[in-house]
Amino acid sequence: MMKDIITTEEELRELIGFPSELVKKKVISELDHHCQNFIAKSPFLTISTADENGFCDVSPRGDHPGFIYIENKQSLILPERPGNKRLDTLSNILKNPQVGLLFFIPGLGETLRINGKASIIKNPDILAKLTARGKTPLVGIRVEVEECYIHCAKAFMRSGLWEPDTWSDKQAMPSAAQIIFDHAKMSSVEDIEQRLEEGYKKRL
Repeated sequence: MMKDIITTEEELRELIGFPSELVKKKVISELDHHCQNFIAKSPFLTISTADENGFCDVSPRGDHPGFIYIENKQSLILPERPGNKRLDTLSNILKNPQVGLLFFIPGLGETLRINGKASIIKNPDILAKLTARGKTPLVGIRVEVEECYIHCAKAFMRSGLWEPDTWSDKQAMPSAAQIIFDHAKMSSVEDIEQRLEEGYKKRL
């Protein structure tokens, strides 16, 4: 019912309140040595984008720690590794450059959030610095930093994400091949499993 939907920030603030001075002041606008150290130790991040109509997407990015190239205090570059060629992230950036990054370090509850403007680059000298497993990316994503801040560990503490005792048994986990088969309604589960395994082995 409409009466149950919050429609203004004023109503939202009345219910939840305002951030503390510490929360407001922890936001910085450049990659200081703490941010650079966090990024250097992070093997995984998510990148959030939206198109010109506000249709949103979030995509994972991962590699060995240090896979992100930091140009300077205002700019970092993500390699575009082989994927499914949907190009959701890249297409969105061409239409709307605003992006949000969330960096993770396994075992650490706190995350690093970075917001800024992205562009797609093809500079061969820079891309050479992003080579991994003998493969140089065809393009990279440069992010001009506007906001950086550490996000607290409460979500990880609630979820127990880094605690092995909370993990499901592998046999009880969802089957990606079965899900893809049921959604796409083509090929077979066995064929999809084989294609996934081949991609994981040969196209990282």
